[in-house]
This record gives sequence, C-alpha cells and structure tokens, in this order.
Amino acid sequence: MSATPVPRPPVASPLVTPSTPPLVPTSDQAVVLYVLAVYLIIIIPLWHLPGARHLITPLKLMIVGWHELCHIAMAVMTGGRVLSITIDPNLGGATRVEGGHPPTILSAGYVGSTLLGFLLLIAGWDTLGSKVASWVIAIGLLCPLVLVRDKLTIVLTFCYEALLIGFWFIDHANALRFYCLFVGVMSIFYVVWDISEDRFFNKVNDSDATQFSLLFPHIPMHLWALFWLLFSCLFFVASVLIGIASFKLSAADMQTQAAQWLPT
Repeated sequence: MSATPVPRPPVASPLVTPSTPPLVPTSDQAVVLYVLAVYLIIIIPLWHLPGARHLITPLKLMIVGWHELCHIAMAVMTGGRVLSITIDPNLGGATRVEGGHPPTILSAGYVGSTLLGFLLLIAGWDTLGSKVASWVIAIGLLCPLVLVRDKLTIVLTFCYEALLIGFWFIDHANALRFYCLFVGVMSIFYVVWDISEDRFFNKVNDSDATQFSLLFPHIPMHLWALFWLLFSCLFFVASVLIGIASFKLSAADMQTQAAQWLPT
C-alpha cells in the first residue's frame, strides 16, 4: 500500500525592509542639520555686534584661549620661547614667541580650533558623545577665569556652567547635543570670526591670516584667508557626513544608550 505524500504549506519569504542609505538623514538627523544652519546665521552677529557679543564672552574666551594654547604648545614643541600671552574676547588673542618654527606655530592656531570644533560637532550628533564632550566644555569655560578680572564675565561664565549642568537633566541630557553643536560651530569657524574682525572691525591683534601674509609676503592675505576658510569648511562638511552616516539611533535609543553612563 503506497502512502500519499502530504503537501507542505508554503513557507512565507521573510520581509526585507529596505535599509536607509547611509548618507540620507533620518528625521532626527534632519533637525540637527536645521539647527546647524541656524547657528551659522546667528553666531555672526553674536560674535561681532556690540552688546550682543558680550552675551557669549565666556564661550569666546574659551575658543580664543584654546586657539592661543595651540600656538603655545607648538612653540614649545619646536623649541621656541613664549614671551607673552593675550586673551581678550574683543581684542582677540595674541601669543608672542621667540624662536621655534614660525609656520608651524602659526598654523597650530587655526588647525587646533578647527579640530576642536570638528570633535564637538561629531559629539553633538549623539547624546552619549555630548555627555562626554560637555566635560571638556565645562573645563574650557573655567580655565580662562585665571586671567579674567571682569565681574560680568565671571558671572556669565558661571551662568554658562549652570546652563550646561541644567542641560544634563533636560530630556535625559538630549539638550546637551545642541550646546555642543553651538560651541562646535563657534570653534570650527573661528577662522571666519578672526578674519572678519581683523578686516571689518579693526581689532587690535592681527588675525593669523594677516600674520601669514607677513611671514610669506608673496602670498596676499586674502589667499591665506581663503585657504583657511576652505580648510574649516572641509572639516565641517566631514563632520556632517560622519554624523549622518554613523549616528542613526532614534532619540529614544540614544537616551537608552546614554543612560548607561551617568544616568539623569
């Protein structure tokens, strides 16, 4: 007696969800792009206009101080001797150096500012990364107080520190991302603020682009300005592309991840 085979039910093929291309921003990432565009617009008047620029004096001191610290570090590394340091939110920074390798020392300022901004911008795409970066900002805000005697600047600095701490507890530290992005834009485009103050607002201390034109007289200042502007823009675009490609977590997933380190 032969057995009749029982037909097997058809196996449903698994549904394949099309993956989002790595460089296509999610809805959460699109918000970051809009915020970056707004920051680029509002920082220009905040940095330059009388009255408004005093509101961001602590952040300016942090950015200018880091810029000058990069000059100092490279001066020491190339065998130079630091004669004097000036860090002023309105006059700009200046580091007087004797000896060393002038082109390397001079390049260190814009390179350092750009790299700091680059890292802060990347951190701003992720809540956990922003938590880590916020410690760098907190220390950076306090360091210039060693040289500051203006009471308003001291009060504003502690206000920015309080704001930074408060952002840890807003939306499970998600607000820290936008703090880091703001400081990151300020730092990565320091070359823009530095040169524009030099050319249009007649600040006392020359920009590094002007110093390069004095060091290499055959290359005019505007070409140096263009070179360093393109350098900063390249790193800004790179930070955006890395952020879009690498941080695809939703806001809820970022909160879960960030809660594993100093939960709020």
